[in-house]
Amino acid sequence: MARRIDYSARYQHSPEQVYEALTDRGYWDARVEEMRKHSENRVEHFEVSDSGIELVLHHVLPRTDLPDIAQTVMRNDLIITRTESYSPFGDTVTGTYEASIPAGPGSLTGTMELFGTETGCTLRTSSEAKVHIPFVGGKLEELMLTNLVDLFRTEAQVTATWLAAR
Repeated sequence: MARRIDYSARYQHSPEQVYEALTDRGYWDARVEEMRKHSENRVEHFEVSDSGIELVLHHVLPRTDLPDIAQTVMRNDLIITRTESYSPFGDTVTGTYEASIPAGPGSLTGTMELFGTETGCTLRTSSEAKVHIPFVGGKLEELMLTNLVDLFRTEAQVTATWLAAR
């Protein structure tokens, strides 16, 4: 059974400003640099076109840093490939993401929406975690989503800081 969670990052900047950040390689480099404080991370692919934004991020989490329940399933470091895509700028920008783990026991997918508000804008991410392991699958799904919210919070802080510096 899959578990779902929504996370909304609220910014005091306009949707145009946030979207402009998403189209800037320097923004992604700053985001990855912040995440390197926790583990190895890199931007593998970044492309902006008339069709929108496409990127691939790699995150490496050492097995020893994983919770005990995850270590029972994962025998090596956790290598996560995160693919994101965003539509061209409009009233509402939509996007999708997928996080994959080679030989991983499940999936993590989601959608994003960037839209204006009275005080700026919101980037809402809806995520779904599925783990196909009897007895511990639900606990691992909850763990994935909890850690994902922490990741999204950190990314939102980096985004706000990056925008404030512009």
